[in-house]
Amino acid sequence: MKNVDMKLSGTILTITVDISKEYGLSTSGKSLIIASTEGNVSIPVKEEIKIGLNIYRKP
Repeated sequence: MKNVDMKLSGTILTITVDISKEYGLSTSGKSLIIASTEGNVSIPVKEEIKIGLNIYRKP
């Protein structure tokens, strides 16, 4: 994962992203990546629950 922190407290999932960071252009070159799970990943503790997250902006 790039720039994504997840924490599960009871039934509340908190996702933290530092929006000041950048990780370069996407493969298509149409967006600038800020954060990504780089596909679907399991959330902490609950392996059966998956998340896929992409945060980006126009270059």
